[in-house]
Amino acid sequence: MTSPVPSSNSLAVVTRVQAALCAPGTPFATVDTPRGRRYANAPAVLRDFLETTRAHGAGPFLLLDGRGYSYAEHYAAAAALAHRCLTEYGLRPGDRVAIAMRNLPEWQVAFWATQLAGLIAVPLNGWWSAQELAYALDDCTPGLVVADAERTERIEPWLAAQQDRGGRPWLLTVGVTSPAEAETPRTERFERLPAPTDGVSAPEVAISPEDDATILYTSGTTGRPKGVVATQAAWCAATVNPRFFGATAALAAGQDLAALRPHTVLLTFPFFHVAAFTTLFPLMASGGCAVLLRKWDPQAALELIDRHRVTLYSGVPTTALGLLEAAERRGLPLTGLTTIATGGAAAPPELARRIHRQFDSRVEARNGYGLTEVCGGVIGNVGARYLEHPESIGRPSPALEVRIADPAGERLPEGEVGELWLRGQSVFRGYWHNPEATAAAFDGPPEAGGWFRTGDLACVRDGEVYVVDRLKDLVIRGGENVYCVEVEGVLHDHPAIEDAAVLGVPHATLGEEVAAVVRLRPGASADAEELRRHVAGRLAAFKVPAHVVFRTEPLPRNPTGKLLKRELRAEVRPGPAER
Repeated sequence: MTSPVPSSNSLAVVTRVQAALCAPGTPFATVDTPRGRRYANAPAVLRDFLETTRAHGAGPFLLLDGRGYSYAEHYAAAAALAHRCLTEYGLRPGDRVAIAMRNLPEWQVAFWATQLAGLIAVPLNGWWSAQELAYALDDCTPGLVVADAERTERIEPWLAAQQDRGGRPWLLTVGVTSPAEAETPRTERFERLPAPTDGVSAPEVAISPEDDATILYTSGTTGRPKGVVATQAAWCAATVNPRFFGATAALAAGQDLAALRPHTVLLTFPFFHVAAFTTLFPLMASGGCAVLLRKWDPQAALELIDRHRVTLYSGVPTTALGLLEAAERRGLPLTGLTTIATGGAAAPPELARRIHRQFDSRVEARNGYGLTEVCGGVIGNVGARYLEHPESIGRPSPALEVRIADPAGERLPEGEVGELWLRGQSVFRGYWHNPEATAAAFDGPPEAGGWFRTGDLACVRDGEVYVVDRLKDLVIRGGENVYCVEVEGVLHDHPAIEDAAVLGVPHATLGEEVAAVVRLRPGASADAEELRRHVAGRLAAFKVPAHVVFRTEPLPRNPTGKLLKRELRAEVRPGPAER
């Protein structure tokens, strides 16, 4: 028998808890600056944050296929590689280090080595083609590339071209066993690096909070990826934000923070995505363990959860749904699991309710909102409040200011829909070598406190943010605004629907009509008329899809779970064949 959805005044509880957490002198207290709010007690640079993890010593940090690193081993390996970057590879603070590989433990060693050496880490999308990787490498001009075997093969043409130009960067390979590789100039194997010496510490390099820490490339769902440049200070805010939401969830549930045990997390976000750091930062602060998965496989995920007694699952909504389906089919209660946290893409409201039902209220659902441009999750909805209002993305983190703006940039009153603007410590400083894109993204110079325009349509009610759609995904049907995410949420509530995407198609008189592309659950059945009736029972008539296209293959998504609607538009034409 499932428990009912809580009916307590969770908003009042969350508001009271967060006010106490942000009081002066607490870890989450903030100060106001001309550039927006900043944490008063956050680490100054990422090196300071990593130094604190040394206290966890021999505790396991990263596990993959029976191997990995303890916290002490991870720090020593990162410190040793940082020294090697500055000595053997001749890199200097501010130089770029590109990282292109799967979620291997060495990925984290390479990333943190760059931070210890004052270098700029450039995580590259592991699913990119050779051409896409070459574009980013040309753009960031790294002095070192760290790559696994598959990515090494993809970037070989680019490396050869750099050799011809006399400017080939160093290459550090992970898992490459080809004999010819060892004979290539300026190439080393990670596996053959000298073992760290006892007591190795970070290089003595001056690092400022305003120094650039990373360049992360946008997903490129609407065009060429742009390099998002974030400073040390921005990332230090990102180390605090998820801990604030975790503390909110625990205290709102009546738990004692001092009695909480570190999580063991099954981490399925790709490391190159900011959502992975939103999971890793609180884990590293508490001394928890991250269990890694080479490739998403729900059956393998279930086995890892059982074998390692995983307490928290972290991934995009689509993988979370896949995990729930697999557990339900096999009748597995996953008794050790306490939390399922999703991000990277909009979660259908039904996800929180399903987690509540399937685990008889034992497992907490968490969701939030973040962007590459704000270094991960900056708004969060947790605990009973998320279950009561899963359509909300929650309340902002303390060092973040929110504005809902009209097209002229004026602040809109509570409840009205406009563009979501953000300002605060974790906001990026600009796009790499792209001043035009930077100027278009802010309402004023970011160094002078300009607001970042997210491109998301949202409103604020009772201090909580509700994202209704992407600005460019809005369907305008005969002058009426249709927010695609709202219709998608209703479709996801239909028991036959496994996945759904809503978009606009041209119409001669209305301008646009609403269309839906859906995929049914295995063994389920529903026709277009049934789905239209389902939507019509919840939403206004003008929001009901005029066209419904059924798909047998998974809907196209990027590696972080965002729908690639541009690929679906070719499948949806006015008057498509329906069944």
